Amino acid sequence: MKKVLFIDRDGTILVEPQPSQQVDSLEKFQFVPGSITGLARIARELDYELVLVSNQDGLGTDSFPEPTFWPAHNLMYDILRGEGVEFAREHIDRSFPHENLPTRKPDIGMLAEYLDPANGYDLPNSFVIGDRLTDVELAQNLGCQSILIREEADERAALTTTSWEAIYQFLRLPARKAVVQRDTNETKIRIELNLDGQGRPQMHTGLGFFDHMLDQLSKHSGVDMNITVQGDLHIDEHHTIEDTAIALGEAFAQAVGDKRGLSRYGFVLPMDDVLAQAAIDFSGRPWLVWDAEFKRERIGDMPTEMFYHFFKSFSDAARCNLNIKCEGQNEHHKIEAIFKAVAKAIKMALVRDANKMEIPSTKGVL
Repeated sequence: MKKVLFIDRDGTILVEPQPSQQVDSLEKFQFVPGSITGLARIARELDYELVLVSNQDGLGTDSFPEPTFWPAHNLMYDILRGEGVEFAREHIDRSFPHENLPTRKPDIGMLAEYLDPANGYDLPNSFVIGDRLTDVELAQNLGCQSILIREEADERAALTTTSWEAIYQFLRLPARKAVVQRDTNETKIRIELNLDGQGRPQMHTGLGFFDHMLDQLSKHSGVDMNITVQGDLHIDEHHTIEDTAIALGEAFAQAVGDKRGLSRYGFVLPMDDVLAQAAIDFSGRPWLVWDAEFKRERIGDMPTEMFYHFFKSFSDAARCNLNIKCEGQNEHHKIEAIFKAVAKAIKMALVRDANKMEIPSTKGVL
C-alpha cells in the first residue's frame, strides 16, 4: 500500500509573509530554512508519495489575482524538481474561510480519492505536514498522523518541530511501538510498549517487588512500558511472572521490527555493592547465559527461582541473546542491579543510525 505525505505550502515549504499571508510576488518568495534539503532527502530515501495540499484564500478573485500567484508557485516547483522532489498531485482550495466549503482544510472534500480502499493508500502510516492546527485536524479527518511545524506542541501531533532535519529523522526512523494482549486460562496480560519513549513505567502485576523490578527495566532502558496483569496469584506467582516475560518479549520482538539501523549490541557494568554485567543481542537467535546465585527463597513477594525463569522466557519470546552475570552479597541489590544492567544494555542496543539504515549482519537478515 502507498504511504502519503500531505504537505502544506505556506509556512511549511515557503515562508508565509505577514500580515498578508499571501505569496503574491517574487519579492515575497522565500523557502522555509531546511525545507529543500529535507524534502530532497525524503524524496530520495523514503517511500512516500508527496501531495501538496493548500488553502489559498480567494485565489482567482480581485483580492488574490491568479497572475500574482503562479510565478512564485511555479518557481517553487522548478527549484524542488531540480533537487529531485516531485509532487504526485496538488490540491489547492480557493475559497474564503467564511464560505465553509467542504474542500477547504481541515475538511477533506479535495482528498476523497485517498479514502477509497481501491486506490491502495495506507493512511494510518501517512502524515499531514503543516504549520497550523487545521493541518492536525486534517490528519485526524483523514485518519492519518500529523507533523506540526511550530514552537508550541500539540498532543495530537506525532511530532512538533521547527526543523526539517527533525522531520526527516522522524520519518526515517519511525516510532517503534507494540501492543500485546495475551490471554490464557491462568493470566490476562496487556502490554503497551514504546521503544523510543522516555522510560515511563506503569506496572500493575499484583506483585509489588516484580512491579519494582519492571519499573527499573523501563526507567533505565528509556522504554515506555504499560503492563497490566490479572494472574492466578491465589495459586502461585509462577504463571504471572512467566507469562509477563513472554508477553514482554513478544512486544519487544514486534516493536524492534526488521532491525534496520539498529546498533544491535549493548553492554553495561553498573556498580552498587555488587557487580552486574549484561549484554544483549537482538539477533533473532534466543539464548540465555545466566551466572547469578541467590541464597534467599524470596525477595519481597517474588520467588528468587523466577529471576532466571523471567529472563529465559523474555529471551525466548524476544528472540534475543542475553548474557547476565552478577556477583555480590546483598540479594536485593543483586537482582535490582541485574534488571538495571539489562535495561542499560537494551537502551544501548536499540540505538539507531539514520545514516546507516542497514541490517547489522553480514547475513543480511536477523
